[in-house]
Amino acid sequence: MVEDVLSTPGHLISLAARGFARLSEARLKPLGFGVGQLPVLVALQEDAANTQRDLARFARVEQPPMAQMLARMERDGLIKRTADPADGRSSRVALTTSARERMPEAIATLFQGNGEALEGFTDAEARQFVGLLQRLIANLDRIAATR
Repeated sequence: MVEDVLSTPGHLISLAARGFARLSEARLKPLGFGVGQLPVLVALQEDAANTQRDLARFARVEQPPMAQMLARMERDGLIKRTADPADGRSSRVALTTSARERMPEAIATLFQGNGEALEGFTDAEARQFVGLLQRLIANLDRIAATR
C-alpha cells in the first residue's frame, strides 16, 4: 500500500517540483533572484501586471505573502514602486534596470535546467508532458474553484 501512495501523481509531481525548485534556486541565486520571485519577475518584464493585487493574482498567491515578497524584492533592488496616478492608495511596481538586465541570463538558466531535466525525452514527449501538466493544473484549479 505504501508503494502505491508513493507512486501517485500528486506525490511524484511534488517530488519533481521540489527538485526543480532546488535546481532553479541554486542556479538563480548567483544572479540575485529567487525561484519564488519568478512569476513576479516575468509578469513585470512582460507588462502582464504592475500592481500588488494584479501580481498576486498572476502568481496565484494571496495578498499578504505578495506584499512580503515585494518588500524583499524592493530591499534587494529588484523592483521599484511609484505612486499610482489613478489610485493614491496603490502603487505601481516595475523592475529596476539592474533586474531587467539580468533577466535574459536568468531565463536562459531556467531553460537550460528544464532541458537537462527532460534529457532523454523526445520533443514530442516533452510537449505532451507539458500539455498533460497544463490539463492537470486546470483540473485542480476547477476543483478548487468549486469549494
